[in-house]
Amino acid sequence: MVRTDADRNRWLIALSAVAIHLSIGSIYAYSVYQNPLRDELGWAISDVSLAFTVAIVFLALSAAFLGGFVERHGPRISGLLAAATFGLGIVGAGVSVQLGSYVGFLLTFGVISGIGIGLGYISPISTLVQWFPDRRGMATGLAVMGFGAGALVTGPIANAIIEAASIPVTFYALGVAYFALMAAGASYLQKPPADWVPEGVDESEIDTDAEKGVSVNTDLEELTASEALRTPRYYLVWLVMFINISAGIMLLSVASPMTQVIAEVDAATAASVVGLIGIFNGGGRIFWATVSDYIGRTTTYGTFFGLQIAAFLLMPQITHLWLFAGLLFLIISVYGGGFACLPAYLGDLFGTRELSAIHGYTLTAWGAAGVAGPMLISEIVERTGSYVMSFYVITGALTVGLFAVGLLYYRIEDVRESTHRAEPEAV
Repeated sequence: MVRTDADRNRWLIALSAVAIHLSIGSIYAYSVYQNPLRDELGWAISDVSLAFTVAIVFLALSAAFLGGFVERHGPRISGLLAAATFGLGIVGAGVSVQLGSYVGFLLTFGVISGIGIGLGYISPISTLVQWFPDRRGMATGLAVMGFGAGALVTGPIANAIIEAASIPVTFYALGVAYFALMAAGASYLQKPPADWVPEGVDESEIDTDAEKGVSVNTDLEELTASEALRTPRYYLVWLVMFINISAGIMLLSVASPMTQVIAEVDAATAASVVGLIGIFNGGGRIFWATVSDYIGRTTTYGTFFGLQIAAFLLMPQITHLWLFAGLLFLIISVYGGGFACLPAYLGDLFGTRELSAIHGYTLTAWGAAGVAGPMLISEIVERTGSYVMSFYVITGALTVGLFAVGLLYYRIEDVRESTHRAEPEAV
């Protein structure tokens, strides 16, 4: 019996996406390598940290420029290429460490694996959206949760291998494991056939088209990536993501020392708080993405900014450890939720025809925020000697983000109320 694409289990498609994102999400466990690399090779912590920054930058660049590749060649080939690139980059990092080559480490861990992360991040997303037109947020949240939880899996495993063997052996073992897991996941990925509708879903609620794919018939418009980039609402989404990510990354970059200073606790206690962040980063992705299926994506992002404005205003006033940690966890859950809701939101606004490309372009906000957030708080703390001013500065930025969500809402309503035109028009 010949197996067709329609026979595929969409929950296994989701599991395949999780396998890919769980692997590339190991980038968040990078701090495990910092002290061992410094102690064994004498590299300064700033030099070691640069490799992480380079990886994030190339993540954003590859996501932006390879979205069209994913659209042309499909999720399976793209996912397999991501597996090969990421696995090669991690194994190459082991070779670089063994040779004591810092430049080699930047090229392998930073550039090559960074490209693999970006390509792996976007490869399954458009496919998931099409397999789950009735539960877009939940499906993409499930996959992106894997990315957020990657550090929880990789951290203890990497630390155990380093202690039992060496840093190069750790990179070799993890690189091979990542390749195998990602390749297995990518091999099952396939877009649904044009006439496919989820079982139990009213066919009148779903559009199926050979060119456009499977989508919800309430999508605002069906645009190509180039058409989406000509609409002001795309740049409002980009700004919303940039501000939301900057706020989260700012806290992630200083979570331990900030907790020690404001809550007046020792390093070990602060480390226990930081250790819990991964749970809320990953859990927030599936929670908020699922919520967005019920209350709408625009309302969800508005909620993100409202909650964060309140949290950032309260945090400097709170010295009780777990009250402070609770607000920190809330912000980090919203940080993860922003990533998880994004693919579904872009599908709502621009359709699914070239969703991978549009998603990739939007992830440049991640690369920009990855530089802006940590630099902003570092500069403020150096100039003032305190974290307090940074909370108020980011509150101002979050207020701008909330205003952008409001503008986005009115832009969307304008399009809905306008008459249907043959040619999409910038709004």
